Amino acid sequence: MLIANRGEIAVRVIRACRDLGLRAVVIYSDADREALHVRLADEAYRVGPAPAPESYLNTHKILEIAREAGCEAIHPGYGFLAENAEFARLVERSGLLWVGPPPEAMELVGDKLAARRTAQREGVPTVPGVYKPLRTLEEALQAAKEVGYPLLLKAAAGGGGKGMRLVSDERELKSSFERAVSEVEQAFGDPSVYLERYVPRAKHIEVQILADQHGNAVHLYERECSVQRRYQKLIEETPAPLLPPKQREEMGEAALTIAKAVGYQNAGTVEFLYDVEQKRFYFLEVNARIQVEHPITEMTTGVDLVQWQLRIAQGQPLDFSQGDVHPEGAAIEFRVYAEDPDRNFLPSTGRIRELLWPSGPGIRIDTGVERGDTVSPYYDPLLAKLIVWGESREEAIERAQRALEETIIVGVATTVGFHLETLEDERFLQGSYTTDFVATLKRQGLAPRERALLAAAAALKHDQEQRALREALRAQDKAQEALWRWAPR
Repeated sequence: MLIANRGEIAVRVIRACRDLGLRAVVIYSDADREALHVRLADEAYRVGPAPAPESYLNTHKILEIAREAGCEAIHPGYGFLAENAEFARLVERSGLLWVGPPPEAMELVGDKLAARRTAQREGVPTVPGVYKPLRTLEEALQAAKEVGYPLLLKAAAGGGGKGMRLVSDERELKSSFERAVSEVEQAFGDPSVYLERYVPRAKHIEVQILADQHGNAVHLYERECSVQRRYQKLIEETPAPLLPPKQREEMGEAALTIAKAVGYQNAGTVEFLYDVEQKRFYFLEVNARIQVEHPITEMTTGVDLVQWQLRIAQGQPLDFSQGDVHPEGAAIEFRVYAEDPDRNFLPSTGRIRELLWPSGPGIRIDTGVERGDTVSPYYDPLLAKLIVWGESREEAIERAQRALEETIIVGVATTVGFHLETLEDERFLQGSYTTDFVATLKRQGLAPRERALLAAAAALKHDQEQRALREALRAQDKAQEALWRWAPR
């Protein structure tokens, strides 16, 4: 199995391969030569220089390495080439298994406008909007009259919040349009955008699905992903708090309806917007890949999603049905980014001088870094995912607070402090938070001097402990040497 990715998802897939008795082959850029995924894999091949277009997006080189290593399949992880239908076709034409949905299904759901039209055709509600490509400001202004303000300007291709703008009036649309189009074209090679109505009090809810090659499909219930900065998720949890049971069931059914309509196979996520005031949900998009937040679903359902990705790619049918899925307890995932929340989540780079993760009941760490590794500016700054499980949401939150307080990272700024502040916010504790949570959170962040002093203290403590350990080992060696010298021959 060639894993065409890096970081924590590469490590996650390596471990799934090992559990299934598969040989794990990875690629690495010059920046990742000493990375954890390289150290853990059975084989590792240099794919190119640090910039992603010359390495992790170099389809020709990746396929060349797959042939050289004698691989039979390629797992793309998430990001990079994971939702690239053309790459999936190249993999299949090369005689390799593609661990993901069929390219045709990827194209259908990858085109957000086509996906929304599919949802409408199948009777799944969508946010009111103009679902056609808008390439000029004049077209956008005309569409805005139909949609009404406030509205969202969104990319027709790609995701991750690229190009997305909240527009309050015509003046803002005029000033935002060209910048959004430029950003979208640079990110996805397609300048098309569209408009949809902005729902002010909304939750971001997604449904995990699995579908095999034999017509079987199940959903594994929902995850709430409303804690976001710049439309990128920071915290996810399952089950979604305060979601009425009726809407929970309807969302699951809607997710399967869309999956079957596009001929979806493998793991995927169907995303919805839930209007908390109207108690209505709207289809947003399908992520045709494994999600960053998949571990919380694994923790509550006991289903190993990555293993099932591999099994489905090999043609195995699902060995359980919808009636067999019974989530237990509550799970929360905290994304630990190398970002500075006190500087508007600006990425932080440098060497990780100290790194201590928490442990104990209900705690899971998915990471791609170790102490001594360097966080480079070339890739996504995700260091790890701290996942906690409890029999109840209250227990999960209590464990999360303890786990976050035990986490020590020295050398780069991280989101750990932000997560601790979130756990003190009444809206999060009640489960009433919505997608504007981060923007309205009244943070009490540490001053730069206080953070620097804490980091220095942690580093000093580590140095003192290491010095004491070395002295103890030297003393032990001397004692053993003396015993050996005077022992009777």
